Amino acid sequence: MSLPSLNTLPTWVRPFAPFLTWLPRVDRASAKADTLAGLTGALVALPQGVAFATIAGMPPEYGLYAGMIPAVVAALFGSSWHLVSGPTTAASIVVFSVLSLHAEPGTAAYVSLALTLTFLVGVIQVAMGLARLGSLVNFISHSVVTGFTAGAAILIATNQVRHFTGLAIPRGASFTDTWGMVVGHAGAIDPAIFGVALATLLLGMGVKHWLPRWPYMIVAMLGGSALAAWSGASLPTVGALPASLPPLSAPSLDGDSIRAVASGVVAVTLLALTEAVSIARALAARSGQHVDGNQEFVGQGMSNLFGSFFSGYVATGSFNRSGVNYAAGARTPIAAMLAGVFLLLLVLLVAPWARYLPNAAMAGILFQVAWGLIDFREIAHTLRTSRVESSILLATFAGTLFLTLEEAIILGVFMSLAVYLARTARPNVRVRVPNPHDARRKFTDATDATHAPQCPQLRFARVDGSIYFGAVSYLRDQIGAQDRAMPAQRHLAIIAHGINFIDKEGADFLAEEARRRQTRGGSLSLVRVKDIVQEQLAESGALKAIGGCNLFDSKTEAVRALHGRLDPEICRGCRARIFLECGAPSAGTPKHTQTEPPHA
Repeated sequence: MSLPSLNTLPTWVRPFAPFLTWLPRVDRASAKADTLAGLTGALVALPQGVAFATIAGMPPEYGLYAGMIPAVVAALFGSSWHLVSGPTTAASIVVFSVLSLHAEPGTAAYVSLALTLTFLVGVIQVAMGLARLGSLVNFISHSVVTGFTAGAAILIATNQVRHFTGLAIPRGASFTDTWGMVVGHAGAIDPAIFGVALATLLLGMGVKHWLPRWPYMIVAMLGGSALAAWSGASLPTVGALPASLPPLSAPSLDGDSIRAVASGVVAVTLLALTEAVSIARALAARSGQHVDGNQEFVGQGMSNLFGSFFSGYVATGSFNRSGVNYAAGARTPIAAMLAGVFLLLLVLLVAPWARYLPNAAMAGILFQVAWGLIDFREIAHTLRTSRVESSILLATFAGTLFLTLEEAIILGVFMSLAVYLARTARPNVRVRVPNPHDARRKFTDATDATHAPQCPQLRFARVDGSIYFGAVSYLRDQIGAQDRAMPAQRHLAIIAHGINFIDKEGADFLAEEARRRQTRGGSLSLVRVKDIVQEQLAESGALKAIGGCNLFDSKTEAVRALHGRLDPEICRGCRARIFLECGAPSAGTPKHTQTEPPHA
């Protein structure tokens, strides 16, 4: 029996059946490739799951559970062929930041809050996907992500300092308190614990650098455990993990639990979606696949909804697992689904062996994870090239260290929006005139450098940027300043092909400007208006005030029409004569023919 086409389903069903687009691509060859990729991904996820759960303050097995069912569900309901979902470093550190204020990490109360947070994040993600709000993640700039990731990396290392050194640092101590204790009590560092942690870190770095094909986390774990056993020191260990399927669970939806996690839900949601969609788009650019951001929202939301009932905490797109999945030759989302299944089988086999893994070795691995998160090249590039983006990056980085993580993300987003609004609120407004030194009379900027005279009665002004409520005041000031400089220019022609959008307040401003000039015996004209902008002017009623006769398809047409409206007395005494209609000389161009300049 053949599968139905996605387009034949009711519109409301389609977001929950994206698998119909790729299931027909599954064949024997793709199944073999996806199986190998899934097995490789499961091997990578095994040590990562334990590490990420430690970062999140969850019992280690929950990091493995979060990489099982959520990975299968996200692959089934998402749009990317290569994205693999599960616990991630960034999501884990934000979960810890949100929940550690309300419960002791690792306790049953903490786990219950984590399930509640995961459920609420899933609900919001699905709702945003169905509302087609996928473009919202574009407002989290790359500088915000870079600064946040670097700050989160420092916090990851900070939270593992007590396991790296053996110092009795209270769980949840702040960044400054933790490192203050390290400096003040350096003599109390346990040499056995520090030696195992440092050796694990160096071994992992060495394997990753010189043997990149080897699973460096697994090698480092084994090496650190072997060193601890050889030294004979009795070091604290992770402890045996339960070799079982993910147990059924249920989020607590009582008022107290919801209020406890409510402050961080939005930040966790935005971070998780940004991470997932960014990774999906990066892989799609390599594979040539189209990724639907709205569908990814739905897929991520469904994975977290299911995860909250199968002992998983917040999952999102994993860069490491997704990159391995793509590099291993995955062809369809079957690979990500199999990765979740294989991880489950691996846990049943190897979970009891975790009792031999020292906390110091895990700390060494997490130090390496933290170091790898800091994009030194991108940070240096940003600091060299842009003061504005540098300020956003540094503010987000500092906020990550000294504020809560959700506050840091919100700070970075607001700064990015403020910069965006500041830029769009100041559209480029330039006076344009025919170049007297060009045979074709191409338009150029009327600046002191060009020595291009202006017509005393008619001004052409090019506007690049949207005319919306935030830009109206600036436009009014710019046009007012031009009017004061040339008060006799009662006719204004706006070259409008650089205007992409006009809202009601912007349209009202143009209508007001048209009426003001008409009362002075002048006019406001628009040249080369885009169809969508003309529709927006018509809907607002501004087009009626401007007049359809004042819309022109080209500067040539505008000059010919507007020249006939100029005061002939002023024209007779004018020495500028910048237009061919004024009798301006033009080498190689027939008189009375205004050559249309190319787009400026």
